[in-house]
Formats: sequence, structure tokens, C-alpha cells
Amino acid sequence: MFTSNMVESNKDRITIKDIDGATLALLVEYMYSGRLDIDESNVQCLLSTATILQLACVRDACSRFLLEQLDATNCLGIASFAQTHNCTQLAHAAQMFTHQHFRMLIESEEMLTMDEASFMQLISDDRLTTEGEEAVFEAVINWVKYDPSRKPSLPNVLAAVRLPLISQEFLLDRAYQEPLIQESPACIAMLCSVYHHILKKEVTPGIAASWVRPRQPVPLSQLIMVVGGQAPKAISCVDTFDPDSQRWNSLAALQQRRCRCGVVMAGDLVYAIGGFNGSARIRSVEIYDPRRDLWLTGPPMEARRSTLGVAVLDGSIVAVGGFDGSTGLCSAEMLDPRQGQWMALPSMTTRRSSVGVAAMNGVVYAVGGYDGQSRQCLSSVELYDSRANRWRIGEPLLEVRSGAGVAIYRDRVIAAGGHDGPLVRASVEMLGDDGWMHLPEMSVCRRNAGIVVANGIVFALGGDDGASNLSSVECLELESPDQFWSTLQPFVPSRFA
Repeated sequence: MFTSNMVESNKDRITIKDIDGATLALLVEYMYSGRLDIDESNVQCLLSTATILQLACVRDACSRFLLEQLDATNCLGIASFAQTHNCTQLAHAAQMFTHQHFRMLIESEEMLTMDEASFMQLISDDRLTTEGEEAVFEAVINWVKYDPSRKPSLPNVLAAVRLPLISQEFLLDRAYQEPLIQESPACIAMLCSVYHHILKKEVTPGIAASWVRPRQPVPLSQLIMVVGGQAPKAISCVDTFDPDSQRWNSLAALQQRRCRCGVVMAGDLVYAIGGFNGSARIRSVEIYDPRRDLWLTGPPMEARRSTLGVAVLDGSIVAVGGFDGSTGLCSAEMLDPRQGQWMALPSMTTRRSSVGVAAMNGVVYAVGGYDGQSRQCLSSVELYDSRANRWRIGEPLLEVRSGAGVAIYRDRVIAAGGHDGPLVRASVEMLGDDGWMHLPEMSVCRRNAGIVVANGIVFALGGDDGASNLSSVECLELESPDQFWSTLQPFVPSRFA
């Protein structure tokens, strides 16, 4: 405006409309100080003003703040606000949240106060996650009852419910008996048409293909779970990270403190295996039930193991290597969750503590680690073949790695970070058909970090850089044409192992 040929560039005083004076003062102060405090009372004004003034960094910071506040009480409002200001990513995240948590919104003030067009758009969406069309029916009834002047709109909004997909019992015992339905001849006629379709299997002119098409909900985000760790001593806290919203949430704490433990998900349960409790290496196991947000005691391992590696192999859990407090281990053992008892497996040829472990296609990969007998960090790899019930030597890493994070990406093993003794690494390798190959380096050197794959993206969480614990999180999209690690929302407290 002031540096171009626009008319304002030659004026001493101009009028800028749609900008709040207090908000503009905050932004001017930010331009000089580089500091801006964003809170619930100013975030909307800041975002809209930053959009007008083309302050992309402020606009993005406000979007991230709103994303962190997203919940069932505000998702509809945030989605509308984001669309108004063309915040594409925020709008998409808010809409996804709305679709995935529709059941929680049925009686919310935000949904009940929606205008008819917005409400229709929501309940007509194919991506709606719901236990059944019965829930959508109840949402319609609640919305109409909230404002009696909406009664004439009932036939229109009821048509957005995929009535042919509701159960026969609900149709007869609930829908037909609803007083609002009884007062509307058009609604009665609609339900009669559905009755003939469901009960008599008759195709009627009133049944459109879109009316009988099941919804195709967007699956809920995969969550990354961070269990225990060292910060700086062993801790018991457990947190989850949602990669889509970049939000951290706390879960029930472990029964006892653990760092350097193995964590794996088998079936619907999460297992925290072995580790160090601050005074001793342990063999105990805890099992997390997400339905009850509760940790239960599991069957203990045969050996005490910290800095071990764990993986799921054909439904069973394999614990490999580690340190028992006096020596590094080459032994391995397996737990069948249905039997509830650990059994010994053949031992590896090399002792491996701080070993990275993953499994795929009936094979367990034990990657790198530290051999306490020779006092060497390792680049060697061993493979356990469940069919042959033996270990064999695999393709060695390009670099020595103890404390590397290991994960599976589309039938490929990835090893990230670790150390060779004095040097902590940021480098990453992937095992392909022709051996190991380097991937883009992480932005931070990490050992004893969490490396996981979620939604097709590789995530690196925490660890330590040789001088201090890390709270940073970064991710790599391997399918992206421009491969680089992006920094995400950090966690608290900083922790590793």
C-alpha cells in the first residue's frame, strides 16, 4: 500500500477499515519487539487483522493456537471462522474433527444454533462418523426442537438422514412415534416410503441411490504413544500425540516408573516391557487397556532387561537383547498374549543392548546396538526367522549405531539416529532390495529416541543429543517429492529412552 503506486502511498493519513485499534497496536508492537501474546480473547481479531495486513507468520501462529484449542465445544465455530478467513489447513482440521466426533456434538450449543444450510451440509456429508443413521435422526429432532420456528424445515432436513439404513425397530418404535413426525404429513409419507423399502423390499420412486449409500467416514487419527522415559530420572507419565492436530494429551500413568523399556501394541492393548525403574533393571510388564485408560500387570519376562528391543511377530511379542544390570544380553524371548507366558527363543550370535528391533513378514530385525563384551557399538544386523526358529546374519548398516530408533515403512526397515560412542547421529538409513541407503538427515542428532510410522509418515520423538534430553518432534514424508524433516509440536517434559 505504501511502497507501491497506490493512492495511499502519497497520503499523510489513511483510513483502514475492519481493523480493531487495540489489535493493530499489538501487531505494531510485535513488529518492533518480535513478541506477541496470543490468547482466547484476542486470537480471532489477531488472525483476521494479520490476514488483512498480510502478516503470514502471525496468521499461522493464530491458526496453530486455534488448532490446539479444538474440541467438541468449538469445532463448528472454528471451522466456520477458518473458512471465512481462508485458513485452509485449519478449516480442514476442524471439519475432520467435526465429522469424526459427530456423536459428541448432537446436543451441543454450536450444533443447535447452526443455520439450516450449514446444518444440512453437515448431516449430508458422506464423511460423517456415526454409529448409525439413528444418531443423525436424533440430531435432526434436537435441532428442530431447539427452535419451534424450524418445524416447517423438518421434511427438508429429515431427508438428509439416510432413513433406509436405520433399523426396523428404530423406524417403528422411535421414528414413527416422534411427536414432530406425527405432526408432519410429509414426514409420515417419507417414513412410509422407507417402510416399504425396508420391510417389503420394494423399490419405490422416493428412494434415491444416495439415500441408501452408507457413509464413508474418515478414520480417526492414529495416535503416537510416549510411555515413561528418563527426564532426567525414570518417570511413569504417559502421553499421546495426534499427528493431524499436533496436540498432546495425557493418559493414565504407569504403575511404576520406567525408562529404557520396550513398548509395543499387540491387538488392542499396549505393552510396556522391562526397563529401568531408577534403581534396578526390571522384568515386569504392564498392559494398557485404552477402553478403560488403565494399566494392568502383565506376565513378567524370564530375564531382567533394559535397553531392550521389542516387536510383534505373528501376533506374539518378542523381546530381544538388552542389559540386565551386569552384562549385555544376546538372549531373546517370546510372549503369546493368549497364553500369558514367556518362552525362550534361540540366542543371537552377539550381545546387544540399546538395540533397535522391528518385525515384518515373519522376520525379526535386531539392528545395531552395543556389545558390552567387546565394548563396541555395532553396525551388524541379525534376523530371526520364525519358520526356521534361528538367527542369521543380515546386511550390516552403513554406519555404526547404538541406541538407534527402528521402524517399518512399507516393508522397509528404517534406522534413525543413535551413536557410535562419542558421536550422536542425525543420519537415517533404510534397508531396500539393494541394501541400506541413506535418507535425509534429521534436523537434530538423536539417540534413544522414539521412531515410529503413523499415517505413512516417519516421526522422531525426543531422545538426547549427547548433552541434554530433547523435547522436539519432527517428521519425514517419504512420498513427498521434496523430502525433508519438518518440526512439530514438542512435548513436556523432555525425555529419552
